[in-house]
Order: sequence, then C-alpha cells, then structure tokens
Amino acid sequence: MGTYRVMRQDDNGNRYLVAKGLTREEAERQAAQFEARGHKQLYWVEAEAA
Repeated sequence: MGTYRVMRQDDNGNRYLVAKGLTREEAERQAAQFEARGHKQLYWVEAEAA
C-alpha cells in the first residue's frame, strides 16, 4: 500500500505539489475540497514513487 500526493496545475501550466504522504482516500478528499472551494486550477491525485 503506497502513499499518494495531491498536485495542482495553474493557468500557465506550472505544476505544484500541494500535499504528500497521504492515503488515496485522504488525497482524493483533499483534492475534492480544493475544487469545491472554486479554485480555478486543475487538481489531481497521483501515487508517490516508492
């Protein structure tokens, strides 16, 4: 069972690490919270490298 991180991409194509070391459920919940707040950036969850 690995860990996951939340990433963000802004309007200029820059990518940022938002959070890391999360379970998949925690990461999905956090990404959904950011999107629900109306942020205009793209958020996604990805597995961290082992």
